[in-house]
Amino acid sequence: MDTELEKLVEAGKLSSHAAQQLGKLKPGTFCLHKSWGFGRVSEWNLLLNQVVIDFSGKKSHPMQAQYAAENLTALAPEHFLARKATDMAAIKNLARENPAALVRNILESLDGKATTQQMSEWLVGDVFTEKEWKRWWESTKKALKASGDFSVPAKKTDPIQIRGEGVSHADELLDAFNKARQPKEQIAALEQIIKSHQQFKAPEKQLQPIIASIENMTVRNQRMHPELAFELVIARDDLLESVPSLHTTHIGLTLSKLILEEEERLISVLPKLPAAKEKKILQALPVALGPRWVECGLHLMQESHGRMVAQIPRILSETGKHDELRTMLERSIREHSATSEMLAWLCSERKRWNELVTPELLGAIFAALEREQHNTAGRAGKLYRTLVEDRQLLGDIFRKCDVATARDWMRRLQLSHLFDELTKRSLLARLVKVYPELESMIAGAQAQEETASLIVSWSSLERRKAEYEELVKTKIPENTREIALARSYGDLSENFEFKAAKQMQSVLMRRKTELEQMLHNARGTSFENVDTSRVSIGTIVTLRNVETGKEETYTILGAWDGDPDRNIISYQTAIGQALLGHETGQTISLNTEDSAAQFAIVSIQPAPPDQVTSAATLPKESAVEATIAE
Repeated sequence: MDTELEKLVEAGKLSSHAAQQLGKLKPGTFCLHKSWGFGRVSEWNLLLNQVVIDFSGKKSHPMQAQYAAENLTALAPEHFLARKATDMAAIKNLARENPAALVRNILESLDGKATTQQMSEWLVGDVFTEKEWKRWWESTKKALKASGDFSVPAKKTDPIQIRGEGVSHADELLDAFNKARQPKEQIAALEQIIKSHQQFKAPEKQLQPIIASIENMTVRNQRMHPELAFELVIARDDLLESVPSLHTTHIGLTLSKLILEEEERLISVLPKLPAAKEKKILQALPVALGPRWVECGLHLMQESHGRMVAQIPRILSETGKHDELRTMLERSIREHSATSEMLAWLCSERKRWNELVTPELLGAIFAALEREQHNTAGRAGKLYRTLVEDRQLLGDIFRKCDVATARDWMRRLQLSHLFDELTKRSLLARLVKVYPELESMIAGAQAQEETASLIVSWSSLERRKAEYEELVKTKIPENTREIALARSYGDLSENFEFKAAKQMQSVLMRRKTELEQMLHNARGTSFENVDTSRVSIGTIVTLRNVETGKEETYTILGAWDGDPDRNIISYQTAIGQALLGHETGQTISLNTEDSAAQFAIVSIQPAPPDQVTSAATLPKESAVEATIAE
């Protein structure tokens, strides 16, 4: 022990253990601190009981000797950080010429294991740039696996380790498979075995038991978890293909047989599989199902969502079933039964299906968007984005049509509830680009946009909103389900239920459009503080027939408040319009059942305020916006 340290121990300023630790931290020694990181001891000032450290971000930092002994870890000269600090050129040269040796040095400096993230923190910034690191690590990782000296896990978050003597990569893979307790874990371990199958020196002895284990696991899972059974069988087949000396131990357990047994459940099983395995099953359909596979494939395409919609047409075309696919697509478009996924795929592949890209396709798109809007609470899906973002689509659809057809579709688009006004104008502009002569339709529509506001009572506004909500949340979804059910009965040409449901759909959609326009223009009021100096909305007017002396009383309220039996009239009625603005004592002419008669205004009183609990909290904005906000 250093004599000066002994003096500190004798003086009680340093413990014996701390003195031994401090003896490893002599000036010039590299060290690590858990908070400040890598540094180098620059000097001892034992008279002041201090150790001075140069950290990368904190130069000449003094520490009490006891604290330094307890919190600093001395680094050996061969430690990676020490080597990097003293000879950066040698480290960079090692990275180029022997990357495995560099990784070994890093791992040995970190107790034999380190994650990819830990290694990048020590290399990126001074040894490599970020871009250089990614390129270097991809090639180095392959070299590490090939060397057999390192355990390189499949997960990036798991540490890379120096492999112990006598433990091969093949043994590690077998151990990982045998330790797996869940099918998913076994499948992941099996995929690593398949990737490294060449490292097994005695495959019949090492891997044949795995084949038996996979097949037993497949049989146990098929009933409750058919998707796992498919994954296991596909992985088993990949291993058998990679190592021809292996053989199945379960005669009859084939992918084709599994498809045949699970045909009815394929529609629910396939979406649960990884894309590559889903593709293998679809490619196996012709062998598994024989002539029936076309019908099965078309059914899967019509009923599925996502990847299968793109996969199945490719397989149908490759096997010469293009005509059957076209017939199904034509019928689906004509009957408006095509799914959103099918139509989005068809739009993206329209160059190959030019004969189907017609206004009839747009009709199917609108029908699918309406279904999608009701089933997904208005969230924009892939088909909606395709129609809105693909600026060439509408032009391709209408390029071969006459002006009259385009004009009809422009009207339909203007009345559609599927798009906001900005999107609607964008779509209309694309049609005008193909048919410039229709530009006047847009100008005319814009001129009519500013319609007069409707003054309505809060209670009548609430009733309209309730009707709209019931329509959107109950009646239209129920109608959509009725259409789907009726469609399942087959032969739509003689399907009364389907026709009736489609007619009801038109009625409901028309009413929805009407309500949206009405609510958009509505402005709610409670008829409080009305001006009674003249007849206005929210007043009770007493009239006297000049000839007969008979008196009549009318309550003039909002546009939707008419109740003739109680003499409550809307301000929009002929009587309401005739009375508005007149004062007490004035005489006006009103049409009666027989002829016109003169009436004198006897009195003008305020009508009772409209009482609705939610009225006070409703903002004075369009009711459609209020409904959306709710």
